Amino acid sequence: EKHGYEEAGIGYLKKLLEEQSDKMSLYDKGRISYYCKDYESARNNLEEARLDSKDVTIIIMLGKTYEALGDSNYAASIYAGYLKETENAVIYNRLGVCRLELEDYQSALEAFQAGIKLNDTTMMQTLSYNEIVAYEYLQQYNQAIVSMEAYLKKYPDDEKALREYEFLKTR
Repeated sequence: EKHGYEEAGIGYLKKLLEEQSDKMSLYDKGRISYYCKDYESARNNLEEARLDSKDVTIIIMLGKTYEALGDSNYAASIYAGYLKETENAVIYNRLGVCRLELEDYQSALEAFQAGIKLNDTTMMQTLSYNEIVAYEYLQQYNQAIVSMEAYLKKYPDDEKALREYEFLKTR
């Protein structure tokens, strides 16, 4: 997709589903359907896969499928349900993104902050940036600027953040 071959890639994946579907797990069928933008099939396979496993990868893909279907509210409930049992930075981030989409900015901020507290180095940059976005939506511009300055010390090469910082300084 990044290199301009999305259509060809989808063709390969559809062929794979046609020829190898009976050999695949429900998760793999759902994941491939998601990448083919067949969100209904993805949802059906992933919902069934979730019955047999509480694997975080299934939860993430299922939630993203509901997001793609335009049901951020249900996606958020899937993420929140998972978080009742196990904390996970990726899930906190997805929950926060859904809450932003639902214009529940305070809950989004709380989700991003809960994810940050887990100190997952693979998610820290994303969660920190999304925390700043939540502050901005809450019109807490001073806090957004302070957080952005700390963010830019850690990630000085983030061009998107540098542009956002310039914008924040005008608020």
